[in-house]
Amino acid sequence: MEDTRAGALAPEAVDELTASFSKDRANRVARNAVTSANVLPAARSVTAMRAYRDTFGVSRPRTGKVTNQRHSGRCWMFAAFNVARAATMRLLDVDDFEFSQAFGFFYDKLEKFNVGLERIIETAALPVESREVSGLLEHAMGDGGYYPAAMGIIRKWGLVPKDAMPESACTKDADQMNAQLERLFRKSACELRRRAAEGAGTDELRAEKDRMVAQCHQVLSVCLGEPPRTIDVALPVGRHCAVDPARLVEVEGDDRADQRDGADGGPRRMLVDRGITPREFAERYVPFDPDDFVELVNVDLPEYPFGRIYHPLRTEAAAEGPAIHMFNVPVEVLEDAAVASLRAGVPCWMACDVSQQFGRRLEDFPGVLACDTMDVEGLFGVDLSMSRADMLRNRETRTTHAMTFQGVQLGEDGRPEAWRIENSWGEDACKDGYLVASAEWYRTYGGEVVVRREFVPEEWLRRYDEAEVVDVEPWSVVSAAFPRKD
Repeated sequence: MEDTRAGALAPEAVDELTASFSKDRANRVARNAVTSANVLPAARSVTAMRAYRDTFGVSRPRTGKVTNQRHSGRCWMFAAFNVARAATMRLLDVDDFEFSQAFGFFYDKLEKFNVGLERIIETAALPVESREVSGLLEHAMGDGGYYPAAMGIIRKWGLVPKDAMPESACTKDADQMNAQLERLFRKSACELRRRAAEGAGTDELRAEKDRMVAQCHQVLSVCLGEPPRTIDVALPVGRHCAVDPARLVEVEGDDRADQRDGADGGPRRMLVDRGITPREFAERYVPFDPDDFVELVNVDLPEYPFGRIYHPLRTEAAAEGPAIHMFNVPVEVLEDAAVASLRAGVPCWMACDVSQQFGRRLEDFPGVLACDTMDVEGLFGVDLSMSRADMLRNRETRTTHAMTFQGVQLGEDGRPEAWRIENSWGEDACKDGYLVASAEWYRTYGGEVVVRREFVPEEWLRRYDEAEVVDVEPWSVVSAAFPRKD
């Protein structure tokens, strides 16, 4: 029996569409190209791609080796640590340095487990089907995060060099570890909710939670190795290294490529500091204030006025914060702050919807983010255009990836024309690990940077200090525009 309900597809009408498709030459060409090469390779505009080059008027010359987050969602942490390492590289006068992201990963997961169960206790009276509890059960142990979460790790747990806690199989591919952590979290949540329903008080529930957090620590230690409580530092440094001279020793016969001193007859030096804690390492060798930042976003919607700070509820990665405060500003203010940071030689943490119009694996033009390089509409013969406002409201775009701005090309009017972006997918990805994004693309699919307070335009910094903080639900439009970065 045919389905005659209103709105049902009519087989005859679909058959007619199928029969008429191949009568059009453009349809045949597009079909053959896409079925052979896939959508983006077939849609790329070679002429437009050629216009984008990795040359910038404002660019940081000493950026360090491109890092690699592998198959994990730690982009936000890699990008934040790449900002912090710039200060360490200047202090030590070296061309490269890398912090241990495995160390940060360990404590991020442990903090998420703890604060997630705290929220389970707080919402114990709500139905498990409620949006709040469902969100906790689904997302509490994800890899994603924000810049403030990385600053919280530095402030509370410190930092260590990469070799003090190197990558493991579970950092290079986090899926299997995450599956076990998520199961442990949900089992723990179930037990806490059951105990709450039986009448257990908050103190009793927290005692149970502490036992569960210890189990999470055990799983993390098995997967990542135990985080070091103390480390021995021994690093080659440059002639202009500005650390305590008592911790510098001269060495002979060290001709490693990363040791730049001595080429002109000067002494080769090493920084030696033994038995220090990760917090002591951060205090001594990361001249970087984790509290000195402003998170700027651009959500140009009338329901979210500029000049307000938006705080997505239940998004802090640790029980004591820091809180996520997104200051909504016009895009020009966001750009001016990023440019000021780069002009001062300070890399700028940024986030964007990296999958939009991006031919990531194109062999000829692998590192270009632009609005005119992928003619998908011409390929399909379908209008896919949407305004940024419509894309935000309807969840077509949201920031999915965090990286760092390392350079910018300014036009004659002083406004950005293109950005140089350091990624965290390794040197073999994109163009030697870097991306070039047109200003139009970033205004369309970006909209978030983090800068030091000094780089925010004076008028807007004053407004930030006086701004109202507005709590919003994690599923609101402004929160959905800037979810946890993966």
